[in-house]
Amino acid sequence: MAQAAKKLGVSQPTISEAIADLEQTFGVRLLDRTSRGVEPTIFGRALMRRAVAAFDELKQGSLDIAFLADSGHGELKIGFQESLSPALVAPLIRLFAGRFPHVALQMDNLPSAELQFSELRARRYDFTLALLARPMLNEKDILAEILFHDQIAIAASATSVWASRRKIGLAELADCPWVLAPPETLNFNQIAEAFRKIGLGMPKATIVTMSEPLRMLTLADGDYVSAFTHSALRVSARRYNIKTLPIQLPIRPWPIALVRLKNRSLTPAAERFIACAREVGEAIEEASRSSV
Repeated sequence: MAQAAKKLGVSQPTISEAIADLEQTFGVRLLDRTSRGVEPTIFGRALMRRAVAAFDELKQGSLDIAFLADSGHGELKIGFQESLSPALVAPLIRLFAGRFPHVALQMDNLPSAELQFSELRARRYDFTLALLARPMLNEKDILAEILFHDQIAIAASATSVWASRRKIGLAELADCPWVLAPPETLNFNQIAEAFRKIGLGMPKATIVTMSEPLRMLTLADGDYVSAFTHSALRVSARRYNIKTLPIQLPIRPWPIALVRLKNRSLTPAAERFIACAREVGEAIEEASRSSV
């Protein structure tokens, strides 16, 4: 109670009186008092969950006013998966920052869609950019807008023995040294699925890492092979001196989406960021069609 009073800049009796008024209003005990302090009751926890949304809406309202009154100033917090950085996140930041230079962007790597969903529900982010590995069957409070579809490809160094081949069978790569993402990732699972469809087990990985830049750097310096999205390879292949190998993979496209809470108000800055995301997504989709 003393810490709460200090943080809010009021006296401790004021805090106690406010809580007592709330308990009288709702007719239930909101806090259990102990010698170690206070803990919320089940009623207190229920009220806190709703309070998070209420205070978030107030914050969003203040950001709306600041943006409208101050010529486009504001802030956005966005989560994303690192694998989307080259093709989507980097050009999206360039486009948005060029048009709205006074909006501060906080961009955080959230490596899985499940983590993104939990962070969105806690209202720590305005929205996230995600590769949707599975249908959102149980996410009734989450809205996903697909920006474009991606596919997986296998790559190797541009100086490797594979680079000059016009046609390569997947089975030929079974004994190669592979650099792979961890087994729980969609990248790993779809490569495993492709090998299963030709009657082979998953090749043993020589190096396992979640870091896409590290996998690309490793390919550039050795005889390894790895898997990346088509969009990432279009952007980064020349930089890392790697090449997409001519291998047909019987796998489905990956939806890349902008994800947000359904019932959360969007600030003007967020609406403009979403418009930029759609623009970049359309450009990526068009580049994909042109390269087929």
